[in-house]
Amino acid sequence: MTWWYRWLCRLAGVLGAVSCAISGLFNCVTIHPLNIAAGVWMIMNAFILLLCEAPFCCQFVEFANTVAEKVDRLRSWQKAVFYCGMAVIPIIMSLTLTTLLGNAIAFATGVLYGLSALGKKGDAISYARIQQQRQQADEEKLAETFEGEL
Repeated sequence: MTWWYRWLCRLAGVLGAVSCAISGLFNCVTIHPLNIAAGVWMIMNAFILLLCEAPFCCQFVEFANTVAEKVDRLRSWQKAVFYCGMAVIPIIMSLTLTTLLGNAIAFATGVLYGLSALGKKGDAISYARIQQQRQQADEEKLAETFEGEL
């Protein structure tokens, strides 16, 4: 992962945390219990996102740096599954515009990490070389089988 993509993911995580926290607070101002549960979950998501992506924002938490170090050791696809899963749960609890918009950036953070797990896109010349090498290897195997039959 390049340095600018890593910072983009971190920035998306912080913005996702802010949007989750604000939307979670608005979601808790209701009498419906599922909306309140989704709002509390969103506030918890915001705290976890800040803890993982920007531990300097959580200096009052003693274990913030330890958690951030462990999360940094995770692979990109693991972060993607974790962040997307965290963002989907409140939407399943209470499908409202507030939960959709509040979790959109947190879900986008997971998508960014997922895209980084796919890897860098190669150029057409490299793919053509690989394809040519595979064809040559297949032709050599085919020639060996014919020689073995004769």
